[in-house]
Amino acid sequence: MLDSWYELYEASGVYQLSLGELAMIAIGLLLLYLAIVRKFEPLLLLPIGFGGILANIPGTGLTDPGGMLDAFYTLGISTGIMPLLIFLGVGAMTDFGPLLANPKTLFLGAAAQFGIFATVIGALVFTELGWMNFTITEAAAIGIIGGADGPTAIYVSSMLAPQLLGAIAVAAYSYMALVPLIQPPIMRLFTTKKERQIRMVQLRHVSKTEKILFPILLLLMVAMVLPAAVPLLGMFCLGNLMREAGVVDRLSDTAQNALINIVTIFLGLAVGSRLQADQFLVPSTLGILALGMVAFAFGTAAGVLMAKALNLMTKEPINPLIGAAGVSAVPMAARVVNKVGLEANPQNFLLMHAMGPNVAGVIGSAVAAGIMIQFLG
Repeated sequence: MLDSWYELYEASGVYQLSLGELAMIAIGLLLLYLAIVRKFEPLLLLPIGFGGILANIPGTGLTDPGGMLDAFYTLGISTGIMPLLIFLGVGAMTDFGPLLANPKTLFLGAAAQFGIFATVIGALVFTELGWMNFTITEAAAIGIIGGADGPTAIYVSSMLAPQLLGAIAVAAYSYMALVPLIQPPIMRLFTTKKERQIRMVQLRHVSKTEKILFPILLLLMVAMVLPAAVPLLGMFCLGNLMREAGVVDRLSDTAQNALINIVTIFLGLAVGSRLQADQFLVPSTLGILALGMVAFAFGTAAGVLMAKALNLMTKEPINPLIGAAGVSAVPMAARVVNKVGLEANPQNFLLMHAMGPNVAGVIGSAVAAGIMIQFLG
């Protein structure tokens, strides 16, 4: 009888639970707290946190080959399908109007990607100095965090550094959620009060024809130069074309709502499955978190400085604050820009102006991802 009870105890999660797994369950609970109580990126952090808890309960077989979480990861992330479907939905929710009304803001979105490449170089330098230990593909996957685009970070890391996926995804979405805390000090540091008070002229009206042609032309132009960027950018442009064409409202509505919501659940659980103790509780995780913050800060600063540079060459003044929206945390970064602008001038409404570089940042991060995959994949 005692033997039976002992066998039952040996089969229990309590007996098999390691300290590392216990620590990861605590991290999963922390992510749930951030999602539910603090409302930090709840749509992703909630399923990621819950998936992390499931992945660290011993004896379930969920992350074993053929297990549910392993199947989500293998079918949805290893193949790249889930991040691409997320991009389809994001495209369907995106309005290119502010970007088309003020094309100069495309340069701000491009400049904000500087953080990605600066972080890659920094990771390699630190590795050479012996402070860190990242390969060039791992450094590239970490650098994408600076684009502040979760699906892109997941897509690139699944292609270049799948062993780092969990840490990169958590860092990417955590920093996206912390945009209101991270960006304002950087924006104020690189601008004067007078610059923050600059009022921009009203945007011109963008025709329906322009909005329909833009995603098609954008895809063709990028595809001819950088084919590796086509999967991400292609799905983004398809979603936007469905939105603007006006003839497939049902498809556009599905992409914006039902499809993206369903995929988000499975994507979060799949990413959570990579938060296993033996993969996450390693020294490289701290390096990823630190470099991710550097990438994000560099991207924000580069966008602001590019806006200041454009002011030296253009007649119509640009409020440098909108350069911070060049990171593709849509639309949170644009809202933060608007808030800081209103603090400097209560009549200064920058939201629609900031949406131009914000959307350009999505394009820029997809192009940067394509460059990394084409040359390192």
